[in-house]
Amino acid sequence: MQNIIYEDKDIYIQQEESQIPWLKIFTKEPYKELGDLPKELRVRLWDIYDIVEDEMKSYYKPTKINMASFANMLPRVHIHVMARFEDDSHFPNPMWGEKLREATIELPNEKEFFRRLEKKLKL
Repeated sequence: MQNIIYEDKDIYIQQEESQIPWLKIFTKEPYKELGDLPKELRVRLWDIYDIVEDEMKSYYKPTKINMASFANMLPRVHIHVMARFEDDSHFPNPMWGEKLREATIELPNEKEFFRRLEKKLKL
């Protein structure tokens, strides 16, 4: 079961089990395409994405932030946000791509990251 780390009336955020910090932002209503969202919700979704990205950059100091929204396997709006590191097991490939090496990444405490993120999202 994937861990929900934030939830409000319109949006929830799940943690993807991974060696890297990886979150997925979902709308509660299962819209199929971004363009199907009411404009206010679409703007809010991107505002939340910006907060998640900024907090990941600030807290984890990754090499790069990856963002994806394929929604082919799970045909509903959701955005993947991943903090990537030069020494993660797949870099520079996407996390869905070929694994290039075994990697051990030392990261700061994720509970503190979740606490900081929740504080920013509730403002």
